[in-house]
Amino acid sequence: MDTPSRTIPGAQAIARAAALLRLVTASGARGATLQDLARTSDLSRSTVHRILSALRAEGLVDRDEQSARWTPGPELFLMGSVAAARYDVTTLARDIVRSLAVKTEESAFLSVRRADETVCLLREEGSFPIRSFVLSEGVRFPLGVASAGLAILSFLPDHDVDAYLDRHPELQHEWGRSHDESALRTRIAQTKERGYAVNPGLIVEGSWGLGAAVFDRAGRPEWALSLTGVGFRFGPDRIADLGRTLLAHAHQLSARIAASRR
Repeated sequence: MDTPSRTIPGAQAIARAAALLRLVTASGARGATLQDLARTSDLSRSTVHRILSALRAEGLVDRDEQSARWTPGPELFLMGSVAAARYDVTTLARDIVRSLAVKTEESAFLSVRRADETVCLLREEGSFPIRSFVLSEGVRFPLGVASAGLAILSFLPDHDVDAYLDRHPELQHEWGRSHDESALRTRIAQTKERGYAVNPGLIVEGSWGLGAAVFDRAGRPEWALSLTGVGFRFGPDRIADLGRTLLAHAHQLSARIAASRR
């Protein structure tokens, strides 16, 4: 969490506050405990409490007095409402994500690229009764880990992929040998060839995912649609059908985004 340049006054404090805001937001309406936030952020409890208290005074986080859990604050909602006018595509995407869930019977998602991560924005449940709960609104993954992030990473320019892998040698340590550079480059090549990414239970055993990149007007992969479900639903023949359906919906959303921003 100390990655910002220390030549910028206050950069470390801002980076820590921003990281804690992301962690609190990712915890959703249930919130997160001080202990959880300290462990995840790799900061001391006293440091986390001091930062959260300052953020609470500004309305950026809140604290439930009964559970002592920290939750997103009202100022985040107001800020988000303003930022949505420029960055939010959920209104454009909601019916497409719903259509994807209905047609495939699997859980369908929209994720957005945020720097070196993806953040889930929308989730629609499919009708199949056994579901995967790896992904939900607010959950973040590094690019190349979940199927959405792998789809986005695969369609970035080669020099951006190289730079990303150079910046994140820790992926193998944090996510296993299947996420070392060699394995990731193999999956990137496979994704380019197929047009969509496949995650064969690499995050949670038995939970599979497919992802397809969604592009902005300039052709940059800034979002992704994805599907998740239990492994036995993702046999070779069905994966091909799901992939075609996923790509069709991703192309539809890319076209809609391009048309809306002219």
